[in-house]
Amino acid sequence: MQRKDSQKIFEGQSVYVGIDYHKKSWKVSIYGEQYEHKTMSRDPDAEQLVRYLEKNFPGAAYHAVYEAGFSGFGSCRRLRDLGVNCMVINPADVPTSQKEKLQKTDKADSRKLARSLRSGALSGIHIPDRQLEADRGLVRQRFRIVKDIARKKNRVKSLLFQFGISMAERFTTAQTRYWSRPYTDWLLSLSGADPMVGPLIDNYVRIVNNLRKELLGINRQVRELSRTSRYKDSYNLLVTVPGIGLMSAMAFLTQLGDFTRFKRLDELCNYVGLVPRMYGSGDKMVVGKLINRGRKELKIMLIEASWVAIRQDPALMAKFNELIKTMPKNKAIIRIARKLLNRIRYVIVHRKEYVTGVVS
Repeated sequence: MQRKDSQKIFEGQSVYVGIDYHKKSWKVSIYGEQYEHKTMSRDPDAEQLVRYLEKNFPGAAYHAVYEAGFSGFGSCRRLRDLGVNCMVINPADVPTSQKEKLQKTDKADSRKLARSLRSGALSGIHIPDRQLEADRGLVRQRFRIVKDIARKKNRVKSLLFQFGISMAERFTTAQTRYWSRPYTDWLLSLSGADPMVGPLIDNYVRIVNNLRKELLGINRQVRELSRTSRYKDSYNLLVTVPGIGLMSAMAFLTQLGDFTRFKRLDELCNYVGLVPRMYGSGDKMVVGKLINRGRKELKIMLIEASWVAIRQDPALMAKFNELIKTMPKNKAIIRIARKLLNRIRYVIVHRKEYVTGVVS
């Protein structure tokens, strides 16, 4: 009988666990409702941590939190499967004192997470399912390869400048940017003209060509993904929006997931990072550049789509013309991007194709 009672001794109580996540170990701080249990190092194993909690706090409700980062969401999903109410938090949203910033340690970070979780000061980020996370990884992989190709192209231009090799006059800016076949052949011909620099350029040309082949393969995979039952209907709706194509549509669908979780436009804009920095004191209000939160590529694609949309949607063009009377065009287009994001949300939530606005 005593054994059964001991198994329920913490029933009705909550235990809060802050995890400072590392590849080889976890720094774990455990707090009760009115006390601190201990801070310790443990193997990065969800099952092992849950066994410890069940042994020392039988019958309690377990709550855990760790910061988003390289670890992804696998541990969170596993802890949830084991009965732990786990959340992942944006590191920038963890309340931090100046002392904690000046004396940052793994122990201090885990204790800070546990205390904040207990006080209810944390709001976790959305946890995608494993399939959505993998699909998101594919789309991000495509953007990383595009950036790698751009870096290699820029390094070739730097080499040409460094060794004083003048660009042939017959090549336009567009040809060098997109590496047309004549431009590539000219780069390869430099091996004979300059045997010292030529092999360096040949290496970069070969790397770029290999990356472009990989990019074509990933493009096909993303296109096939857009035709699956999970994305097909939403994809067909999104591409009716001016400026939204294959890659931008799949980026929005995989990154945002369930659009209905954003109850208001402001929540969606904050997630994407389409809100300005603001500082107000007394009668003074300073509005700055866009915040650094959100996926950078989403903001870029949305702004690029907005430039297309104002040419195809008379209502957006009228609004843009009104805005540029009081602000620069690069700021006005951000206002248009907010409106376009709201329309994208409406298209997906209400399952209706985009309708071009009419100026009355």
